Amino acid sequence: MGKFHRLTAVLTTAVLAASLAACADDRPTAADAAKKLAAGLSKLDVAGSAFTVVRAEDVTTDLDTITEALAPLKPKVAVEGVESTGEDTATATLDYIWDVDASDEDWTYSTAVELTREEDEWQAEWDPAIFVPELRVDERLALQKVPADRGDITGADGEVLVTERPVMRVGIDKTLIPAEEHDAAARALAGVLELDPAPYAEQVAAAGAEAFVEAIVLREDSPLAADRAALDAIPGVATMKDFRELAPTRAFARELLGTVGEPTAELIEQSGGKLEAGDITGLSGLQRQHNDRLAGTPGILITGVLGEGEAAQSQGLFEKPPVNGKPLATTLDAQLQTLAEEVLAEEPSASSIVAIRPSTGEVLTAANGPGSEGLPTALLGQYPPGSTFKIATTLALLRKGLTPESPTECPAELTVDGRSFNNASTYPAQFTGTIPLLQSFAQSCNTGFISNRDKVSQQELASAAADLGIGVEASIGTPAFFGVVPVEAEGTAHAASMIGQGEVLVSPLALATMAASVGKGARVTPTVLATGPDDASASASASASASASPSASPSSGPSVDDSESTSAPAEASKLTEEEAATLRTLMRAVVTEGGAGMLGGIPGDPVHAKTGTAEFGSETPPRTHAWIVALQGDLAVAVFVEEGELGSTSGGPFMEAFLRGAGS
Repeated sequence: MGKFHRLTAVLTTAVLAASLAACADDRPTAADAAKKLAAGLSKLDVAGSAFTVVRAEDVTTDLDTITEALAPLKPKVAVEGVESTGEDTATATLDYIWDVDASDEDWTYSTAVELTREEDEWQAEWDPAIFVPELRVDERLALQKVPADRGDITGADGEVLVTERPVMRVGIDKTLIPAEEHDAAARALAGVLELDPAPYAEQVAAAGAEAFVEAIVLREDSPLAADRAALDAIPGVATMKDFRELAPTRAFARELLGTVGEPTAELIEQSGGKLEAGDITGLSGLQRQHNDRLAGTPGILITGVLGEGEAAQSQGLFEKPPVNGKPLATTLDAQLQTLAEEVLAEEPSASSIVAIRPSTGEVLTAANGPGSEGLPTALLGQYPPGSTFKIATTLALLRKGLTPESPTECPAELTVDGRSFNNASTYPAQFTGTIPLLQSFAQSCNTGFISNRDKVSQQELASAAADLGIGVEASIGTPAFFGVVPVEAEGTAHAASMIGQGEVLVSPLALATMAASVGKGARVTPTVLATGPDDASASASASASASASPSASPSSGPSVDDSESTSAPAEASKLTEEEAATLRTLMRAVVTEGGAGMLGGIPGDPVHAKTGTAEFGSETPPRTHAWIVALQGDLAVAVFVEEGELGSTSGGPFMEAFLRGAGS
């Protein structure tokens, strides 16, 4: 029995020892504590960790205070390793990664945290420096975007068109007046600046109690900036000197070049986090379409800030320098663009002048008159071209064997399927009856061209137009409308197409392209950018935006959905130099014998032209668009007046003034 009791005691002792060993193995390790701490720091909530002196909730409060200015940013924290420094002590190394912006460069660093075991619980020794190296007690993080220098927009020969120029920001400083006066001050300022008072008053009301709420940015040389009496008379108004990317004048190619300023709420939402309130970004035109190239990438500066106000001390913790924007080179000729805008300055209706260099396709001017009211008539207007389209119709007829000497019937009136077509009221009677094609073209005989409708199918008409660039899409770096010519039409619709009416639509850019193609003897592809854009999306969106954009004027034709394939396919152009030479002969006759006689005395190379008038609306008599296109040397120009009379009387004087100025 004694042996049995001794054996039982031995076995019991062994089992107890094994059990205690197993319990010891189940205790949390320093590595476990480090992983739990890293997970909590990643969430900025360390409720699951233990600390030597402070409570976990106090550490979480510290983390909230430290990172408040960086919200919603949070670090990714991982345990790099744990080193035992004693029986109950260890040191854990934590690796931090902060994804501070959309770039691949992150803020990374490592810290060391001391761990101590107390009653089987590993506790961390809290210090702000285990969260950010060298961070002091009561110090908080601050993040500042460092703006990149915006790239300039240049024109022909590298001339700077848009660059940083001094401005004055005008707004309400809410700290200068009592809260009950904010609304009245905002409305008074809006009135002086000719802004809608209600939205600005709402903007002021919604801003913080100490905010400066910008109302407008004025050029340094603007009348209001020079004479501040009207502004100073309003309590609460404040001004700030600054710099903005601006063109030479407020109106200079504004619709094409676009503007720069603080982003709207919509742009911020669309940016995917790239933009925030107070940033400077492209708002319209090339500035917006190529913003990524022009804006560059802002830098990041993260500091530790101790104290408040002027007494605050800061230390740099992380800095990523900005990457400055790149310039965007355009083909615009500053002198010609200014000339075109001056020529159109007094025209009350929507108008434009587009000039292209035929040899290269470079768009030299894309000018819109003040009557366009900020709409891009030059590039996105959609209007029937009227008799200027007879250039394309004539090309189709030449391909059917007609020559300038071919006889055409030009009656005073012609009826097609019950619809009457007439010539202009000013059409010279001596050129009715049977006349050569040259005179039918020079005098712009509508009935003469419609009389030949059976010689040319609608498909052949559309193909001829496409060979001259009408309806042929091109990525030019900005949205543009290149025209639409139906490929199927019969009866009156086909008859109307022969004289550029019905469903035929063009923009001034499209007609300037047509004229340039005649000048070059080959189809011209226009371009606004002197170098290809880095941002392929901007060019890729140009064609889609063009077809989907609304008409550039209330009186223009309907918007066109490119998916309907109403334009001729963009096949290789069949235009020959021989065909183009014949078209130039006919266009020269318009100057020497027809309605563009005002261009005959312009110095320099001979001028070739074609006038056009297009009816629209339901009034009697109908309202008319006025067109004229011209060639002189290596210059092709289209002039458009939305509410005109005849191409010769409304567009002709503008064309004459422009060509004379361009040659001087």
